[in-house]
Amino acid sequence: MTGGHTSARLGRRTPNTNILRRLAALTLLALCSTHAGLSAAQNQAPEAATGRSAKQGLSFRHQGVAAANPLAVEAGYAMLRQGGSAIDAAIATQLVLGLVEPQSSGLGGGAFIVLHDAKTGRTRSYDGRETAPAAAKPERFIGSDGLPLKFYDAVVGGRAVGVPGTVALLAETHRKHGRLPWRQLFEPAVALAEQGFPVSPRLNMQLKGERFLKLDPASRAYFYAPDGEPWPVGYALKNPEYAATLKAIRDGGAKAFYEGDIAADIVRVARAQASASDLTEADFSAYRVFERDPVCAPYRGLRVCGMPPPSSGGIAVAQILSLVERFPLAAWGPNAPDSLHVFAEAGRLAFADRNRYLADPDFVAIPRGMLDAAYLKLRGSQIDLSRSMKRAEAGTPPGSKVALAPDATIEASGTSHISVVDRYGNAVAMTTTIEDQFGARVMVRGFLLNNELTDFSFVPQEGGQPVANRIEAGKRPRSSIAPTIVYDRHNKPLIVTGSPGGSAIINYVAKSIVALVDWGLTPQQAADLPNFGSRNGPTEIERGTALEALKPELERRGHTVSVIDFTSGLHILQRTDGRTGRQWRGGADPRREGIVLGD
Repeated sequence: MTGGHTSARLGRRTPNTNILRRLAALTLLALCSTHAGLSAAQNQAPEAATGRSAKQGLSFRHQGVAAANPLAVEAGYAMLRQGGSAIDAAIATQLVLGLVEPQSSGLGGGAFIVLHDAKTGRTRSYDGRETAPAAAKPERFIGSDGLPLKFYDAVVGGRAVGVPGTVALLAETHRKHGRLPWRQLFEPAVALAEQGFPVSPRLNMQLKGERFLKLDPASRAYFYAPDGEPWPVGYALKNPEYAATLKAIRDGGAKAFYEGDIAADIVRVARAQASASDLTEADFSAYRVFERDPVCAPYRGLRVCGMPPPSSGGIAVAQILSLVERFPLAAWGPNAPDSLHVFAEAGRLAFADRNRYLADPDFVAIPRGMLDAAYLKLRGSQIDLSRSMKRAEAGTPPGSKVALAPDATIEASGTSHISVVDRYGNAVAMTTTIEDQFGARVMVRGFLLNNELTDFSFVPQEGGQPVANRIEAGKRPRSSIAPTIVYDRHNKPLIVTGSPGGSAIINYVAKSIVALVDWGLTPQQAADLPNFGSRNGPTEIERGTALEALKPELERRGHTVSVIDFTSGLHILQRTDGRTGRQWRGGADPRREGIVLGD
């Protein structure tokens, strides 16, 4: 695994000082946004809600980036303006996100990418998911009393740390799809790490509500002032260790991360925790990125392509869309009882199948017929407009060979999403994660380690039947990450979308597609739309939105309604060609701090 190729630089390079001036200006805009309803008590979700800020969306002609922090978006946009490809922009964006939004993603985590390759017309999907160490056993999260550990007893420390995949994924996709030199992509992140970046309102608020991060000496020294309070909003936070790590990867490629001092330090620190890891340097050197066949399915004459297992996102989103397609969603419109009812019922059916069948395909045989039209028609016949099914049972899709038990694993939402299109016709949807907010709460060399192994089932079997998503050596935990590209009838990218949010990602992404395709909303309106759905439990609606008024009607139809902080992070790009040629518009989720930039 090496860094990218060294093709000639395209376009004019921007000096670091100019990059920093533009980044600082964008941060001031973000800090001046109105963040309504911020409260340190809003910590029920693994990545706490931090209110909303109004977003304007953006229209552009040729190329653009949408992501969760203005500094990261500007870094990616700078690469596009220098002649870079969509993957170049995504890489630069990710490297800055790992610095300015460390609670969500970074070098210590993993990611999935769905990419449209304009040269070949192909959709490519890349799996950079973390892996379990070779020493992992199915009983990893079973306590001495024979019962599953409490969630945060498993999360905090080294036990839940998997081999990170993000660095290898960035290098591999750059090798195949990059245009700018590998080194150039690191410039914005290195400059910000060395010269300092302003602490954002979201980072500050999440630090205030965080219970475990101070237990790690490196994290406490970095994120908190000597009096134990988080650094205030706007404080210029420097991270020289992160800069040094980036320089090592910049100069030595992914090999510098997976072999040598960096891998050795991660292993040493993870194994030294009270909840000790059993990672080894051999686990790091063995890590590989996999290119897998994307999951593609029709919806209203379009083609929706997403991530295959070990992510459940692509299949579950496709199932939901197939199940709602026979209903007149366009006539009902958004925020209507019928729309919410049908969407929630479809979610129940999709999550029932997901929880039983989906896991790492290198360890579990995924039924071939989970998107079979006849099977989904049969499943959809269970949706009754007048009455909720409350809880769905898994179906028996064609190709089911093994009796499996359902898995109700918690999935936390320390995650972020990047959407990019470039001037060459390429598109990238990248969802990136360290799993829980601040991951395992362990910092090494300027970045946080993931707790991704808690995405495995804590219980390896139930009722004598194995759980597909049980822990095994070298296995990749199931995810709900759903980076998605929707194609028009001419096989051209029409929509690029994705979101953080744990298992709720599936509902967020499906909602965004319905909002754009059925309800004719703009990307910004789709991101603004209240969140709703079911994960085969209660019907969930977003607190503080117009949907709360629908609670009585949903309950009349038999729904158990839960009103929650349903914190998405949708970043959406949509092509809207007009008389003057190609046009794009983008939207950034008001629940996060992101923006869209393009030209």
